[in-house]
Amino acid sequence: MEQRITLITLGVDDLARAKRFYAALGWRGQEVSETVFFQAGGLGLVLWSRDKLAADSGVSPGTAGGFGGIVLAHNVRADKEVDELLAAAEAAGGRVTKAAAVNVVGFYSGAFADPDGHLWEVAHNPGFTLNEDGSLTLPEFGA
Repeated sequence: MEQRITLITLGVDDLARAKRFYAALGWRGQEVSETVFFQAGGLGLVLWSRDKLAADSGVSPGTAGGFGGIVLAHNVRADKEVDELLAAAEAAGGRVTKAAAVNVVGFYSGAFADPDGHLWEVAHNPGFTLNEDGSLTLPEFGA
C-alpha cells in the first residue's frame, strides 16, 4: 500500500452547524448531497452525518464528546499564529481544550474541539518544515 491520505471525514451531529463553524475559521466548502467538502492542501476534509458515516463504515454510531483516538493537526509558521487560531476557534463556537504553551516535546502548541468534539492540535514546531503551499515536510528523524 502506498503511504497516502486523500480524505479525512468527520462525522458530525449537525451538518449546518459544522459548516458554519469551519466557515467562521475561513474554510471554504462545497455542499453536495448533504456532505461538505473542503480542499485542505493536498487532501480533502469532509463533513458528513455521524450516523451516515457510521453506517457507511459498518459500525454503530457513537456520541459526540468522547475521545475517538484521533487528533487532527494544523501546523503554523509562528507562535502567535497558534494563539490567533485558538482564539478564532473559540469565537466560532469551538472549545479550547489545551491553552497554548510550550509542550513537553519543546514546541509551542494548544488544542481545541470543534462543536462535534473533533480535536485539533495547533502547533508551531520549527523542526517541521511548513512549505510555502502549506504542505508539511517531516524531518529525517534518524539523521
